[in-house]
Amino acid sequence: MKTIYIKDENDIHQVKDTVLVLGYFDGLHLGHQELFRRAREIAERDHLQVAVLTFPESPKLTFVRYQPELLLHLLSPEKRMEELEDLGVEVLYLTDFTSDFASYNGKEFIQRYVKKLRAKVLVAGFDYSFGSDKRDVKTLETDFDGEVVIVSSINLGEEKVSSTRIRQAIRLGDVKLAGQLLGRPLSSRGIVVHGDARGRTIGYPTANLAPLDMTHLPADGVYVVEVEFEGKFYRGMASVGKNITFEGKELRFEVNIFDFSRDIYGHTITIHWLDKIRNMVKFDSVEGLVEQLESDETQARAWKNC
Repeated sequence: MKTIYIKDENDIHQVKDTVLVLGYFDGLHLGHQELFRRAREIAERDHLQVAVLTFPESPKLTFVRYQPELLLHLLSPEKRMEELEDLGVEVLYLTDFTSDFASYNGKEFIQRYVKKLRAKVLVAGFDYSFGSDKRDVKTLETDFDGEVVIVSSINLGEEKVSSTRIRQAIRLGDVKLAGQLLGRPLSSRGIVVHGDARGRTIGYPTANLAPLDMTHLPADGVYVVEVEFEGKFYRGMASVGKNITFEGKELRFEVNIFDFSRDIYGHTITIHWLDKIRNMVKFDSVEGLVEQLESDETQARAWKNC
């Protein structure tokens, strides 16, 4: 996949005709995946390149009062690009969603960007809107003389799959639902750093992690996870939150990796969140904590996706 960063439409020098997929694609969830499946079919049928025009950060940053959460992603930028390539994207155009970009109405957007990208077919979700005049996706055909493919809602249960629904599930600690909506487990990368080393003294050594990416972490609690390290996967249990049993004040992100004994300080590992075991609890004694950890481990080892 070729990735091209552009300041504006003058930086576009597209050589081949394209099927252009439009959207922001935070998380590349099941609904997004359907867009790219349709785009690949059309590209094969009409001998076109699959191209995407999207943004490194959320367009909301241009419109609403700043909140730190607006800079968080469901996928790291690197992982997002890997997933886009796996989904068949051949050319990825990235541009900042600036006030200038936001000022173009729907017709100007098509003239300045869509035509410069040599789009013969447009693929967009049913809820896609564009232009400063907030044009509905159904009006794309008004100013675009090619084919427009509008992909209907993809539902899980009785609700549509959406990035908003995934973020809500993460905030509630429902990482299993988040993974189902994403089509793959939610993941987080971290570098292994030194902590209090208290886990070693009670038989449950943990790798303390400093998050590396601006991605969402699940709500405080203890979780079943798969740990990815040097191409191998290990079952484990991870916790997010303050170590309230030992009067901890700082947010901790740590993982106990089963059947693993190497020192891996300074290494980067990926945590794939599978399911929540329990909320964070303050224990009256170390013995009570150990007894609970033994129960957590049994549950985590036995966990199966069903």
